[in-house]
Amino acid sequence: MKKALLITLTLVFGLQTICSQELAKVREGGKFGFINKKAEFVITPQYKKANSFADGVALVLEGKKWGYITPDGKWLLEPQFGKAKDFNAGVAMVLKDKKWMYIDKQGKELTYSDAEKIYPFKEGVAFIKSDKKVGLINAKGEVIVKPEYKIIKGFQNGYARFSNQSGQWGIMDNKGNIVIKPEYSSIGNYVNGVARAEKGEGVFGIASADSFNEVDEATKLWDFRNGGKYTIAQKNEKIGFIDSQGKWVIEPQFIKAKPFKNGYAGVYDGNKWGFIDTNNKMVIDYKYNDVDYFGVNGLAPVKIEEWGFVNLKGEMIIDAKYGITAGSFGFLSGRAAEKGFVDGMARVKFNKQWGFLLPDGKWLGDKMFENAEPFVKIK
Repeated sequence: MKKALLITLTLVFGLQTICSQELAKVREGGKFGFINKKAEFVITPQYKKANSFADGVALVLEGKKWGYITPDGKWLLEPQFGKAKDFNAGVAMVLKDKKWMYIDKQGKELTYSDAEKIYPFKEGVAFIKSDKKVGLINAKGEVIVKPEYKIIKGFQNGYARFSNQSGQWGIMDNKGNIVIKPEYSSIGNYVNGVARAEKGEGVFGIASADSFNEVDEATKLWDFRNGGKYTIAQKNEKIGFIDSQGKWVIEPQFIKAKPFKNGYAGVYDGNKWGFIDTNNKMVIDYKYNDVDYFGVNGLAPVKIEEWGFVNLKGEMIIDAKYGITAGSFGFLSGRAAEKGFVDGMARVKFNKQWGFLLPDGKWLGDKMFENAEPFVKIK
């Protein structure tokens, strides 16, 4: 009995360890592999092409066929597909025998749609189209939104912008529920329970599920950031800040600015960038060519000629000698990368190689790679 219990606990612990790890895709010697947070290779570089892990598995190219591997490097589905997309909510879209189809993680075909064109699952849903109208199915193949809308944009954090046939915009969630009714001429991303919106022509405000608060004299609004209290708005060609109720909290006075995140925002005086806090107090003077957001560790990327990191006192903690990007290398699987510290490390470029910097300025594992993507939690 004790032996059986021990075996069971060992298996459970082993599965928890696999499922709780984080892996990053890197390239070395022209091949892709995966490292852990000690910069150790968990899966040695061996693939010509690969995606980051998604839904617990990674899509990789071996020879001329695509297959899926598990976090221990074993095959979930051996290479057999001419083309393929990442798994999401247990479903993937693959091309086999010149036919696009949905499959589950056992490789079984799922007959969710008889449409000539199908779309990959993302955030648990996939588009369906009929007579130039778009709707949604869930990962069970159930139609949760009938094809009746003109446009549904890609989902972000469970929400998407959509337009009805009259061209009015609203917000829906990935369960098919209408969060903000389609009654706006334009709308932004749904963040922190609100979205920037335009009502009619030139009336800008903040929309929520049950209200629209016009921003006085605003001529343009920007999306809030996750973890940000205020966002930026334009009035009389100057930039200021508004709260989630659409009220001006910092009057327009800047040439450019970035939304608040973690209590601070970058602002531009027409020559250099600096930082303010939510009380409009200048915490770091104008002296940088560019800036990004402060992380939860109190460090922010700043650019002189190259990028480095400063603390809230404006002290250069990590010298400005790195390349750094918030965009894609072209193999980021559609995910935007953040510039600063994420979960205790920042991905940067130095001498044409990429690695992960720690807050003390040292390299993770004292290693660099030809390319490196952000770490992904294996769920």
